[in-house]
Amino acid sequence: MKQPKAVFRGVIVLYFVIGFEILIMISPAAGFFYAAFNPFLLSLAQSPITRWLTAFFLPHMISPPDMFLKIVRVAGSVLFLVGGAMFLLCAGQVYYHKFAGKGVALGGLYSRIRHPQYLGLGLAGIGLSILWPRFLVIALWAVMATLYFLLAKDEERRMLGQFGEEYRWYMDRTGMFLPRGVETTVGSLLPIRNTAIRAALLLLFLFAGTVGGAFALRAYTVSHLPLWSDGSATALTILPEDLMMLAYRMPSVLKIPEIKARLERQTGSILVYVMPKDYVMQGMIADTGGEWQLYKRHHTIAMIGDWIFHPFRHLEGGHAAMHPGAADESVGHGGGNGMVRRMIFLRMNRQSGQPEPADLFGINVRRSPVFVADVDIHNLVLQDVRDLPAETGWGRVPTPTF
Repeated sequence: MKQPKAVFRGVIVLYFVIGFEILIMISPAAGFFYAAFNPFLLSLAQSPITRWLTAFFLPHMISPPDMFLKIVRVAGSVLFLVGGAMFLLCAGQVYYHKFAGKGVALGGLYSRIRHPQYLGLGLAGIGLSILWPRFLVIALWAVMATLYFLLAKDEERRMLGQFGEEYRWYMDRTGMFLPRGVETTVGSLLPIRNTAIRAALLLLFLFAGTVGGAFALRAYTVSHLPLWSDGSATALTILPEDLMMLAYRMPSVLKIPEIKARLERQTGSILVYVMPKDYVMQGMIADTGGEWQLYKRHHTIAMIGDWIFHPFRHLEGGHAAMHPGAADESVGHGGGNGMVRRMIFLRMNRQSGQPEPADLFGINVRRSPVFVADVDIHNLVLQDVRDLPAETGWGRVPTPTF
């Protein structure tokens, strides 16, 4: 069992490495990480069968547009922290008993649950899947949960061989991952006596429920995105409160001569991201300059802290909110140049007919940056416009779309 167990633990480590992609991509090690990981992502993105694994199912670049999505995002941080704390506390209890010669740890959570460490890792994994909501992460979480179950069964087999009836008595009084009463209730929902078949069905339902739930969350997110459209172009606002402003100003923005001329040269549908000029994550949309490639910003610790403890601050206030005193007066943070918004224009690969706005966020839709414009929305003054390369600030790495 040693070799399969090593494989199981290797897959679990792989899950957390992929789940912590967001931490790595904003660190100086991003280049080394993507040199190895991005070919794998790109290979998944080549086929319509596997492309969904590289897509995202919850808002990650925009401020969640309604209370439900905000609650989900906060729940991600809570589950990640609570699950991590549970794992560390239980691991400390086990190793204390081991090194102090006190035998098997049976107190604390172990008095109700036989594998609280795995439960803690599972909760942290769900939280991590919300914090970095790539389908690949949640799919691997379901695989990881299955491996936890198999590891737990193997550990119980070995404990029975070592402690005999004493451990069987402990098993009769406790649940595997949840309190015994809860597990009994859940088990009664499947009137199948064969424990192996029942376990297989529960794991199958777990995988279908997690992946299916992620698709449902994605559909909900797309249907609630703050979008403006005039039929020829669709705009997504990073700040939902900008949507009303776009209703009044966006038609005039699209008629600014420099912008209109560039749009007339494009074919296919146009998607416009509207954001504060110093929006900290704009490099995920397009390569607007090295200062927006987060791994070059040298603020990794601050960004990690915001990512977990202040999940909306970097979205709602951009770089200036994360680093007070860094505000550029030209972008509307108390400056005298009005309400400036950066608009990143992308061309979509849809050529047949005019799609519904939400169709622009389909998993199989290709998006190519075209140009960026900085516009004083209040005075309709174009401050800057320039063409963009066809890739994001992370090159060809699949990045969030909303």
